[in-house]
Amino acid sequence: MSRFAPFCLLLSLAACGAKTTVSDAAADVSAADISAIDATSDAAGTDFNAQAGDFTCILKGKKVRNFYLTNPLGKLDEAVAVANNAAGGHYPVGTIIQLIPNEAMVKRYAGFSADSDDWEFFSLATDATSTQILQRGTTNVVNQFKGNCFSCHNKADPKFDLICEETHGCAPLPFNADTIAVVQSADPRCP
Repeated sequence: MSRFAPFCLLLSLAACGAKTTVSDAAADVSAADISAIDATSDAAGTDFNAQAGDFTCILKGKKVRNFYLTNPLGKLDEAVAVANNAAGGHYPVGTIIQLIPNEAMVKRYAGFSADSDDWEFFSLATDATSTQILQRGTTNVVNQFKGNCFSCHNKADPKFDLICEETHGCAPLPFNADTIAVVQSADPRCP
């Protein structure tokens, strides 16, 4: 068990009211579906199909309030601008957003999934040398503590592109920024 597992359990159990069981949460996007989806792209010809190696030390991203952003497609400045815009906006393709090391959301091409506003959710296992994707998909990804990612993010005001923060309409987290920072700094992939 990693050194931050107790904090992640606290975060995940308290974060959302809607829960499902792991048996109910088969990945909603199969490997074949992802291959078919990846054969197409948005109007600009851009997509980002995240692989395990794309999820590295969370602290290497750009911190915006309580979460971290990266964008391997070189659109980090655009992603940060959206994150800092009080009026909201849509994140550029390739944006990876993480609040804690074992969960992520990745913005895919326009048309990837209307239900999830083109976000793909990830449940991850991390250790000092690697990241493993446990589950990925759009509306049925369940984290390691049985919380459905989409059911929480779907409550965000649409202008915020499914991103949950204190004023975005999502259920509040029952802990403060200091607790989140402790979990983030305990990412085992960070030196």
